[in-house]
Amino acid sequence: GVSGAQSRAWAPKGLGALRPGGDMTIKFVLLVNKQGQTRLARYTDEHLSIKERRALEGEIVRKCLQRSEGECSFVQHRSYKVIYRRYASLFFLVGVSEEENELATLELIHCLVETLDKYFGNVCELDLMYHLDKAHYIIDEMILNGCVLDTNKANILAPVQLLDKTS
Repeated sequence: GVSGAQSRAWAPKGLGALRPGGDMTIKFVLLVNKQGQTRLARYTDEHLSIKERRALEGEIVRKCLQRSEGECSFVQHRSYKVIYRRYASLFFLVGVSEEENELATLELIHCLVETLDKYFGNVCELDLMYHLDKAHYIIDEMILNGCVLDTNKANILAPVQLLDKTS
């Protein structure tokens, strides 16, 4: 992240902890509109090529958007567990390792939404389209190498707001 040596807050237990062998647990974060168009994609799994990422996104987005609101928000896809949640016109999808805690991942998604809301003032698709760099900075302050780094909104937004002051 941009923040340097800032103090880090509590992260949900079990989410993003390094496993023996150094496996990252958060593999990707996708923000997708209701039509299935990816508005933001952040991958921590460097083994996937751009072509593989596009194919994976298409498969996962189709699978999640086809589900009814009454169905569970957890989907198994390939070697990933995908946890998703819809907020207004945006779907937030997070792919994690199979052993990860689904509820902790839902908490991370909610924290991300709250942080984006605090920065953008009720985040919407246009905010992401016109300020994609800021959304990436916010995610980078929350997640590092597939691990949750910080969930404190003030800590996450401080470096982004400093960037705003300098520009």
